[in-house]
Amino acid sequence: MMYKQKPDGFRSEFDIVSCFVEYNGEILLLHRRDHKPDGNTWGVPAGKVDSGEEPLQAIARELQEETGIMAQPKDLIYFGKSYVRYPNFDFIYYVFHLPLKDRPRVMIRPDEHKDSIWVEPQKALKMNLIQDEDESIRIFYKI
Repeated sequence: MMYKQKPDGFRSEFDIVSCFVEYNGEILLLHRRDHKPDGNTWGVPAGKVDSGEEPLQAIARELQEETGIMAQPKDLIYFGKSYVRYPNFDFIYYVFHLPLKDRPRVMIRPDEHKDSIWVEPQKALKMNLIQDEDESIRIFYKI
């Protein structure tokens, strides 16, 4: 479950960053390898914030590592954070937006993902998404 306000008893074990990379009304989704947590699902580029990193640094790093997209911090728009509670752990989820004028070449890491796709947010909601990605899309795009 995602919350805008910190729930009672919330204890974050880590922070996650994600980014809606958008070109011409479509967002970039990555297809997770079967052996990864929540394997065989689709999600936006995302990952854990390393120790000593700020969320902005972390999402720039994750975008480059997962997609080959080199984003400048000035181009990454901070959307907000949510408090996420799963049955076994809690984490803070930071969301960014990267609107693009040109469609980049996406180079996925084959050890983490098996494919990538550009898709309209509304159509993404019909896909097999990573846990809570549908809610994140609905909040971000107000659908």
